[in-house]
Amino acid sequence: MPKSLKSEQVRRRTTSDPLAAAMLPPANESPIDRENRLQAEQQARRVSEKIDEELRQERKNLNKSRPEVSVLLLGQSESGKSTTLKQFQLLHTPAAFHAERIAWRAVIYLNLVKSVIRILDALAPEQEAVEDHEEADTAEADLVIISADGRPPSAIQGTRVPNYDSYRHKLEPLVELGEKLTRLLSSPDEEEPTHLGPTWGNYVSQLVGTENQPPMLNGRARPAPTIVIPPKKQTHASLHQSNGFRFRGEKEVVVHTTTNWKKTFALGGNSKSPKSAHSGEIEGWWEDPDDPVHALNACAPAMMELWRDRNVRKRLKEKKIRLEETSGFYLDEIPRITAKKYIPTDADVLKARLKTMGVIEHTFSIPHGLNRGVEWRIYDVGGARNQRQAWAPYFEDVNAIIFLAPISAFDQHLTEDPRVNRLEDSLLLWKAVVSNKLLANVNIVLFLNKIDLLQSKLEAGVRLNKHMNFYGDRPNDYDSVSKYFRNKFGAIHVSYTPNKERELYIHLTAVTDTRRTSIIIADVRDIIIKGNLRNMRLV
Repeated sequence: MPKSLKSEQVRRRTTSDPLAAAMLPPANESPIDRENRLQAEQQARRVSEKIDEELRQERKNLNKSRPEVSVLLLGQSESGKSTTLKQFQLLHTPAAFHAERIAWRAVIYLNLVKSVIRILDALAPEQEAVEDHEEADTAEADLVIISADGRPPSAIQGTRVPNYDSYRHKLEPLVELGEKLTRLLSSPDEEEPTHLGPTWGNYVSQLVGTENQPPMLNGRARPAPTIVIPPKKQTHASLHQSNGFRFRGEKEVVVHTTTNWKKTFALGGNSKSPKSAHSGEIEGWWEDPDDPVHALNACAPAMMELWRDRNVRKRLKEKKIRLEETSGFYLDEIPRITAKKYIPTDADVLKARLKTMGVIEHTFSIPHGLNRGVEWRIYDVGGARNQRQAWAPYFEDVNAIIFLAPISAFDQHLTEDPRVNRLEDSLLLWKAVVSNKLLANVNIVLFLNKIDLLQSKLEAGVRLNKHMNFYGDRPNDYDSVSKYFRNKFGAIHVSYTPNKERELYIHLTAVTDTRRTSIIIADVRDIIIKGNLRNMRLV
């Protein structure tokens, strides 16, 4: 095609667009006019870019001036911090919470498997159980109640379960399934998730003395998320030593906050994606022969038979093992949980137990009311003894603390140190927090948590003064005990706080109860905002 003809066609196509035609240079433009035009266009671009930069800076300054409230969730391991964070997410970012529910399927499966294996461990013949006691999982420590005579639960003689060998044979596939789920979920560098921390004296001095430590990094920066499946460190045969059902060398599953396990187990990760964004029809994991649901579903009848066996229940009672009082308890819902097309509910996710290492941060804002325009940052930090040193960097900038004390744990001991009563640990930890000078002007809200479990224990006849002598001969009913703990924690705050004007807000909670907890959270939000404004001398 001749060059002149091609140029004419391009010009014709260009001039068919009015805007493009207006931007074309004049047909008879001289070299001087062209130079002037290009300089004017360059100057216009500089002005436009300057305006854009000023707008970006203005938005940046606006974001910096936006009020922000930082809340720290504190308390010992399994006090309910992660559940409280989930409740904040469910209340303020429900769409994101619901989108993540499917990812919790693997965690819930593992919780169920570990409960079943814990029962089989408890049913093992006495000579094997006594032999195993010294090397038993520290993870089971929170499941076992301290016996009055101090004997290990495995050493207690009691009911024999005639069907034990049958249960063991039928449920043997759960060992491999549990191992597989553990490798998928646990952090690769965490061979022994629950380490013994420093001695109590060292720990308290570390925590109370944090005001003398130099400033540390903010802690908000996170390494790029990754998930690594650790290699098998044991043969299948090694798992069958003794009673054959304990995860030897595997303690409680731990996930670092840098591990993006939710993405791995979410739809679109290893799972299949929905066929249609409109219908939500899922081309499901149940069609994948390697999915854990198949092994779990096949074992469901035997699991139900085991849990409904009266001799099994009697044996657990004799050993003072109350699985119903632990997080991650799904034994009453085996048919639903093991269904091939099971999708976790909100309640399932709230109950799920997955220990985290590091700090989980959740950010949200509320578009209305007293909290309008405020950005909230909620931090959930690990509560195990070896993680409590990580609290210090957050003390300087925190506006409020929600401290969780599980008052139902008066007859249990720490996973990290079986010599320490869990409630006594909460009282000492509470004293260390309220006496810290860095936190003198920080609003503190106390959740006396797991009151539902406390009430059921007391109604079952468990006496508080058998485990905590200082309770004396006071009545052993729920009202008296809960009032006693409210006063006990309150008195510690009055005695040790460096700020005598600070108000303490105490709530009796069961944070797995969504309705009641959402009301409490709304009240706590307003309390924190008012306290923050008061500290800024704005009210």
